[in-house]
Amino acid sequence: MEEPHRWPDPDLAGLRRSYERGALSEEAVAPDPLDQFRRWLHDALIFGVPEPNAMVLATASASAVPSARTVLLKGVTADGFAFFTNYESGKASDLSSNPQAALVFPWHAMERQVRVTGSVLQLSEEESLAYFRTRPRDSQLSAWASPQSTVVSGRRELDASYASIESRFPEGSDVPLPPFWGGYRVRPAAVEFWQGRHGRLHDRLRYRLESGEWMIERLAP
Repeated sequence: MEEPHRWPDPDLAGLRRSYERGALSEEAVAPDPLDQFRRWLHDALIFGVPEPNAMVLATASASAVPSARTVLLKGVTADGFAFFTNYESGKASDLSSNPQAALVFPWHAMERQVRVTGSVLQLSEEESLAYFRTRPRDSQLSAWASPQSTVVSGRRELDASYASIESRFPEGSDVPLPPFWGGYRVRPAAVEFWQGRHGRLHDRLRYRLESGEWMIERLAP
């Protein structure tokens, strides 16, 4: 029997780069973390970071089993960070029993990272509908067609479900908001801005909410 091909093990210990792009000081940041986040998000857009609104969302089940996945940020306001999903998905199941979450924005090309932790609230139907109407039609149909996070028999089942939904809502008709789909908002209790520095002596500034006021503190790298 032919031996299966074995890929060489990469030298992970030898993979390293020096971070030299910038610095982060207490004097340079905005007093409010949401304002500072908008500054950095604008920088990421100008820099050309692919999908700068992509963020890792970490949740935990009622029994404290963690789970993480990448989702897209679809709104940032004074109240926090909004994203949308199927309310019957794994993340929604976690949030129903443990409405706390962490976010990570990994802007590697800029040697930057933003971390957020906080409580999670479900958005109103009006807010979810307002966003749903902005989605491309095929994305609207997919929201109906996909039983997110459930086991399916194969790709054919998903394609058949999409075709069925497509015939249910033919071209020219509005696709309504699915009753099982909508948004959440992460209301931050802490936001950390990380800037890579030479020699791994990175800058880490954390905003922490204390008695309704944002405190800024430096963390050791």
